[in-house]
Amino acid sequence: MPINAAAVGSPVEPYDVDVDARKCLAYAAGMGETADVYFDDARDGGIVAPPAYVVSLEWPASRDIRTTPAFGATPDETIRGVHAVQDTQFHRLIRPGERIRVSGEMVAVRRIKPGALTMTRIDLTTADGEKVATTHTTGISRDVAVNGDDQVKEDAPGWPDDTPPGDWTETVIPIPREMPHLYTECADIWNPIHTERAVALAAGLPDIILHGTATWALAVREVVADRLGGDPARLARFTGRFTGMVIPGTDITVRHAGTGQGAVYEVIAADGSKAISAGRALFRD
Repeated sequence: MPINAAAVGSPVEPYDVDVDARKCLAYAAGMGETADVYFDDARDGGIVAPPAYVVSLEWPASRDIRTTPAFGATPDETIRGVHAVQDTQFHRLIRPGERIRVSGEMVAVRRIKPGALTMTRIDLTTADGEKVATTHTTGISRDVAVNGDDQVKEDAPGWPDDTPPGDWTETVIPIPREMPHLYTECADIWNPIHTERAVALAAGLPDIILHGTATWALAVREVVADRLGGDPARLARFTGRFTGMVIPGTDITVRHAGTGQGAVYEVIAADGSKAISAGRALFRD
């Protein structure tokens, strides 16, 4: 069955998440984030969750909206969907002890050459409605048709004009063979292609692959550390297009360069391909 263009406007069923120190510390540990601001809950002012922790809260919403009757895809078509773009605006940091409301809606369905493109906006707010993060997450369902005319209710915000990037900084990061397992449990994001080799091979993959959001989070880590002096509160927005695979047991290279208002970046896999391309970050003063 094709994906229904009429699904645009379908809401993400709201749910609340109680964030505690255990969740924040586990996510930080899974990403190798050991700076005091993330890891020392005895420090003055306590800890904050790493910015990329938002993906852990968003995962159930981005997963479940694709299985609703309004979406229209069969289970076989649903598993053909891949995460293509993660574009998050960080309005403020998340702290242990908060209750975060997760909501949103599907905002676009388009035909593209590989199949169907869908975009969902996911909103994280506090109990009293304060904005915490807004993500536009894009998926591509390969070889899946669209039922009805393309529908675009909303697109991700545009980016400001900026100065050309300066010199590039490169960091090589080893990806341990067990990292997808650690990330699965610490982020609570599970898909067997990341942890079960038999499933990955049956899906036509060469091996288990690292989650795209884990690769994205490693890029966040490097950009915040090198460009913002380790101050996550200055990260206003971070986007990247998932264009390649990272095989655990290999290295990746995170390349980034500063611009007037932020940075550009890319992640290179061990085979030289771009695991993340068109990466961009926006900073606040």
